[in-house]
Amino acid sequence: MIQDLPKHKQLILFDGVCNLCNSSVLYVIKHDKDDLFMFAPLQSNAGKQIIEKFNLDTSITDSILLYSEEKGLSVKSSAALHIAKHLAFPRNLMSIFFIVPTFIRNWVYDFVARNRYKWYGKKNACMIPTPELTSKFIA
Repeated sequence: MIQDLPKHKQLILFDGVCNLCNSSVLYVIKHDKDDLFMFAPLQSNAGKQIIEKFNLDTSITDSILLYSEEKGLSVKSSAALHIAKHLAFPRNLMSIFFIVPTFIRNWVYDFVARNRYKWYGKKNACMIPTPELTSKFIA
């Protein structure tokens, strides 16, 4: 579906104007030792394609998505935990939270997502990656 996404990669879609989301992307890049992830803002063409393909209501799911051709789409807390599972030790231990029922994990996730602009702020435009990181982003 996303022609620029290699088969072995997973695409993290994030809110490009959210300071918390941008910091999280930089954190994942730093700890993605297997170079598994690529990134795109939800506001990008790639983000819009995924939103349209999966008919997502962006008023409900508007902060993080994890997509791969093989595994499909993960949203909210499941996306965050699937990402953590692939990060270097000890971050991968966060996947233990999969034992918590999804509705509880998503309640916590939604609480943070609803307040992220108030707590962390927001940019006027999407993050522009540095030249060193450009290869990890899809437009």
